[in-house]
Amino acid sequence: MKLPTPACDKATKFATQKLLMNIKYIFYSLLIFAAVYCTSAGITGCAQIGTPTGGPRDSIAPVLVSAIPAEHKTNFTGNKIELIFNEYIDLQEVQTNVLVSPYPKVNPNISYKLRTITVKIRDTLLPNTTYAINFGNSIKDLNEGNPYKNYTYVFSTGSSIDSFKLSGKVLLAESGKTDSTIIAMLYRNAPDSAVEKRKPDYIARVSKDGSFTFTNLSGGTYKVYALLDGDGGKTYNSAIETFAFADSDIIVSDSTKPITLYAYAAEKDVKKVSATTGNTKTPADKKLKYTTPLSSGAQSLLSPLQLIFAKPLKKLDDKRIILTDSSYRTIPGVTITLDSTNTIINLATKWQEDFNYRLILNSDAVADSLGNQLARTDTIKFRTKNKGEYGALVLRFTKFDAAKHPVLQFFRGEEMLRSIPITSTSWSDNLVEPGEYELRILYDDNNNGKWDPGDYKKKLQPEKAVTLTKKLAIRANWDNERDIEL
Repeated sequence: MKLPTPACDKATKFATQKLLMNIKYIFYSLLIFAAVYCTSAGITGCAQIGTPTGGPRDSIAPVLVSAIPAEHKTNFTGNKIELIFNEYIDLQEVQTNVLVSPYPKVNPNISYKLRTITVKIRDTLLPNTTYAINFGNSIKDLNEGNPYKNYTYVFSTGSSIDSFKLSGKVLLAESGKTDSTIIAMLYRNAPDSAVEKRKPDYIARVSKDGSFTFTNLSGGTYKVYALLDGDGGKTYNSAIETFAFADSDIIVSDSTKPITLYAYAAEKDVKKVSATTGNTKTPADKKLKYTTPLSSGAQSLLSPLQLIFAKPLKKLDDKRIILTDSSYRTIPGVTITLDSTNTIINLATKWQEDFNYRLILNSDAVADSLGNQLARTDTIKFRTKNKGEYGALVLRFTKFDAAKHPVLQFFRGEEMLRSIPITSTSWSDNLVEPGEYELRILYDDNNNGKWDPGDYKKKLQPEKAVTLTKKLAIRANWDNERDIEL
């Protein structure tokens, strides 16, 4: 007796579910008919219409019934492939979901109708080469959208199917995090310049955890890269593109170990905002306006007081900006500077705890490029926080190695708030702003106090950082402690 295959069992289960759903719809239609008849005939006591129970929601993915030519076909010479499923299917986002390896110069034409997917190959196939068409999650059933996950059709133009794999992980060097929009790229027997001049031989998706796998490879020498492809060209052609490279060629065999790539952008992507020009101004434009980030009137003991202007300043007379106490006695030792954007004035001093200050900002202290000044002289009243509004923090480090130049970094979102070199097995601070922080450990190879990107021309890898999985929550007036393994 011939035993049923798993595919047959799944198809039988699927057919049974479909039959139950059809019975359910017929039963529901009969109930509606009966209710309408009872109402028109004036008959009371008829059964109430309700949702019939039974018949689970269809949660079964489509089943591949056959492939023409058959899967893992060798000595392939055709240009057409048909995949036939057990139910009507939908094929979604082919351009982004389907990957062909080796990467073709001309993408195949992929279409579907009813239960069949048709692949028409438009590129010249290489001799003695194993090809893989990975559909990702693009194949779904028509009614419920259940995906046929990560299906790959494999064939070979030679007499055998290559089966070697190369797996690895891509991490963002500056943070240690992952980015699933990055792609991994593989070049066979190629010079270093190939990644800048032509498309790769193989492409693999990077998953949410940063991992990737190249499959159905032949043995040999490869170069492996990762790229956040900004222009879709599949080449590394811009310093602002996130990019990673292996230190040396990879020999692919049955004993090849996974690799880790560290991605970086050689230059920051600074969006240039064009200045608005013109002579048309409303009366409000003729006076400068500013804001202060004072929270509930309280100034931090740890940072300068900031005056943020809507327009860049051309003139700053620091003698016309005066910091005093509540009795208007001038405070000595005040430093006033303008930031690089010419829009933020920083006023720094050694703030006294829980102290009332006055800042006198004369109308002629600042002016923009058109000579516009403040509408009037302002006096800003504020107090400083007291030490009880801060938290105390003690961090203890295990596996401390001074030779690696570790640096502790505090982040909130993408903004780095503090960067502190770790010089011993513990660090403490009695004045830490309450809130939640993301902590990173940067291994500062050149000991310059900041993260440095890599340089592919010089084969220089980027400096590496690790983001701690557990965030740091600081409570006011509280002793906060934590152990960190480096």
